[in-house]
Amino acid sequence: MQTHDLRRLSRRARLGLLSAAGAIAAALVFSAGALAAAAPSPASAAPAAVTPQNLTVTTGTGQVEGRTTGAVDQWLGLPYARPPAGALRWAPPQPAQSWSGVRSALSYGGRCAQPASGNGPRIDNEDCLYLNVYAPSVIPAGKKLPVMFMIHGGGLTTGAGDQQDGSLLAQSEGIIVVSVNYRLGPLGFLDLPGLSSAVPDGNFGLADQEAALKWVHANIAGFGGDPSQVAIAGESAGGWSVCALLASPPARGLFARAIMESGSCDSQSGSTAQTGSLAFARTAGCPDPATAAACLRGKSEATLLSASGSYQPLFTYGGPDLPTAPQKAVDSGNFAKVPVLMGTNHDEGRTFSQGYAGYTQAQYTQLVDSTFGALAPQVLAHYPWSAYPSPYTAAYAIGAILTDSGTVGGIGGCAEQNLAASLAKNTRTYFFQFDDEHAPGLNNSVPGYQWGAGHAMELAYLWPSFTNGYSLAAEFTPAQRALSRQMIAYWGAFTKAGSPDAAGQPAWPAYSPAAGGRAGLLSLRPGGQSRAITGATFGAQHQCSFWDPVLNGSGLPAAAARIAG
Repeated sequence: MQTHDLRRLSRRARLGLLSAAGAIAAALVFSAGALAAAAPSPASAAPAAVTPQNLTVTTGTGQVEGRTTGAVDQWLGLPYARPPAGALRWAPPQPAQSWSGVRSALSYGGRCAQPASGNGPRIDNEDCLYLNVYAPSVIPAGKKLPVMFMIHGGGLTTGAGDQQDGSLLAQSEGIIVVSVNYRLGPLGFLDLPGLSSAVPDGNFGLADQEAALKWVHANIAGFGGDPSQVAIAGESAGGWSVCALLASPPARGLFARAIMESGSCDSQSGSTAQTGSLAFARTAGCPDPATAAACLRGKSEATLLSASGSYQPLFTYGGPDLPTAPQKAVDSGNFAKVPVLMGTNHDEGRTFSQGYAGYTQAQYTQLVDSTFGALAPQVLAHYPWSAYPSPYTAAYAIGAILTDSGTVGGIGGCAEQNLAASLAKNTRTYFFQFDDEHAPGLNNSVPGYQWGAGHAMELAYLWPSFTNGYSLAAEFTPAQRALSRQMIAYWGAFTKAGSPDAAGQPAWPAYSPAAGGRAGLLSLRPGGQSRAITGATFGAQHQCSFWDPVLNGSGLPAAAARIAG
């Protein structure tokens, strides 16, 4: 999730919040790398009757040859669609071309075009529709394994499938892991008249995800996977993607479970999308709405990327992929009613608020006033300066506001609890809060800054390849390693059975918006201290008695009228 998610605020408020954009963006890295030495051990030995994986696998477009680590086999950079360049730019993904012979699958495919960010350097590349497969090297005879289909975060502007090496989950839990690239920024999400009759709402990145899921259904059996047991999973913008897929009619039947970490059902209307798309076109040198689509097609990828600095992509509803807003689909029960595991981090906003570390009390008060208008005195009363430690008081206070209100793209606190309640009315839902208040920080740019359980900080516990210039997993204490093993067991159990109940782990009750407490969510804590808590406890932690009426739209001042979805 990146700073552009602040579009939910008024323009005036955004200008203040975006002043810290550079520091915030640097916090959101999860680069690929080798498994850390501190990675948990496999949960159990393989059954006696096993079948070694063949590293040469036949897919619908040709044979691919992977590599093995001994415990896990990997096939990297598999094309699931043709390069979306030239005539295929802003077109629905087309089936990959066949090849003769055996294609090497030993290295990742190119990342999709994206600006420089905490996720890595600028990438100028449109040949990027690739996925990666990780599987146990031995599989029980005659068995097909459940599949976790991981969608990366990055605010729909940055990131790549190579950030999630699925080897640990595959080895420990006996599942197949697939990670995927999809088009980003204006190349993945642009809604202009005449741009595409086949994807009229501009959700090209969502169409890519659906094409990758179709590839999995057609081909994963060759890698040892079961196409009827696919769990879609995503974090941050990947979590947005999971909700969009739940609501998307073309995605029905392509998955059987869903995992949403620090996500939401955030989306925008067609009119809002076109306003932003036309503004991007003007920046890119195509000011005439009547000819903007044709004009943009004539621009180089580099020109388009350079013009995208202020462009804020989001899923757009009103077309065939998303006939209604994903949140509305969930609230009305018109979505794929598969089991859902979802949750949030206790201090989501601290990842976004580090840039305010130097703010004075006067600057903090001014920011709250400009953001919340008539509501500001109440916000300041609930989040007083005196309640947060120095020397970074403003950053902690702003982080708490961002967390509890779900201001950043519907992520965090009360907004997440409301989403869990809405899902639980129609499908079995498991809700968590990541509560390791001493998780390794994502950078050291502000010495002594207390990250708490900030946004994206749970990723290293599931993906030891998640780094930020150094191995976060290598910094784990023994208690944190225990939490990592526990989370892997929960996520693996859910992928396999649609329930996170895992042998030897604390019970995880299904969430229920029951009268008097919305009972049953799991607090994930280090050192074997994870335990179920009530929704009432969660609500008190995040001041939901104050924020729920705001999130429901009652009495909002104009400046904060779109705080959350």
